[in-house]
Amino acid sequence: MGHQFELQKTVELAATPEEVWAAIATGPGIDSWFMGRSEVEPREGGRTRLSMLGQVAEATVTGWEPGKRFASRTEPGPDGTFLATEYLIEGRDQGSTVLRMVQSGVLGDNWETEYEAMRVGWDMYLGSLAAYVAHFPGRSATPVTAFRPGAGHPDQVWAAVTGAFGVTGPVTEGVPARLTVPGLPPIDGVVDLVGLPTYFGVRTDDAIYRFLHSGTERGNALVVGHHIFAADPDPARTEQAWQEWLDRLPVG
Repeated sequence: MGHQFELQKTVELAATPEEVWAAIATGPGIDSWFMGRSEVEPREGGRTRLSMLGQVAEATVTGWEPGKRFASRTEPGPDGTFLATEYLIEGRDQGSTVLRMVQSGVLGDNWETEYEAMRVGWDMYLGSLAAYVAHFPGRSATPVTAFRPGAGHPDQVWAAVTGAFGVTGPVTEGVPARLTVPGLPPIDGVVDLVGLPTYFGVRTDDAIYRFLHSGTERGNALVVGHHIFAADPDPARTEQAWQEWLDRLPVG
């Protein structure tokens, strides 16, 4: 039996309402901080499309007020489950913006696990949004996604990931992070987002790198969701290089 829910998050962003709108209500903007690849038909009644790891999720735009409100809703599934997402934009002094995100709907039988995953996952994505509008305004990224199911227990996985970046001791924001992925330019940046045991992030001058662990209840999967702002002549090769790195990551 389905379970109704509502989840609310608020974040203050170093960007104007117009910049925030471009980030949350256009395909290139969403690609620069959220999961997968997105398309948005810019009108009320239009369609949105999210593609990730061979799966496609579509929704209908239910609210379209540029600079103020953007909302969408999926069609109910056979079991009655659906998701509705609403963004409310409020401009503040000195060019900043407060963004309120409300997600609601009906979850399935395993609703508690799904709700917790969304609750924590939104913290990572909104943190990525904040990094995007603050450090890469006016630019758009190529999203990179890779997935390793059954990667291992969170402690093992994060020891491997942070160790690969040369991070030792407590994992805190602001510490240097360096990594070489075969076939790609070296990564040299700082840890900019920490929400262990669920997520870990690094920012460089031309990319936002994100790693997300699903938790033991959802299969101990490790997901890579990066946003590359540098010009990339071969995005498919970049994604393949990250998948190979993920598959070879020595866990445990």
